[in-house]
Amino acid sequence: MAMNAPFSDDADDDALMNEINMTPLVDVMLVLLIVFMVTIPAMQHALKIELPRVVSQPEATAAQHVDVGIAADGSIFWNGTRIENGTLAARLSAAAAASPRPELRLHADRAVRYERVADVMSQAQAAGMTQIGFVTDPQGRP
Repeated sequence: MAMNAPFSDDADDDALMNEINMTPLVDVMLVLLIVFMVTIPAMQHALKIELPRVVSQPEATAAQHVDVGIAADGSIFWNGTRIENGTLAARLSAAAAASPRPELRLHADRAVRYERVADVMSQAQAAGMTQIGFVTDPQGRP
């Protein structure tokens, strides 16, 4: 009399099961279908509210900026016009007092000493300028 042992040497038992059990997948899909069927009608019966209608126009505030250039010899240009070293601080203070406060765009020649650029930046900070941008030329441009 042969007994069926749980660990037998039959060739059929050693083969791997290569079928996908679809029952859990079908169960999940049915649950999702029921959830969507319940929630979609609730979303369509939303409360109708008559919203007020107003006419407004966006505030047209152009971004103000001040161009300060530093030439290779250290001379300062304010919006393209050459100025003396002593008038830079006064002009920066006047620009910082404007509302809205403009952005300072710094154009520095590549041959200018960094000390001169740092001096202009410190004067701008002391005057109250909070936004400073550095303008450069893209590479490959003549």
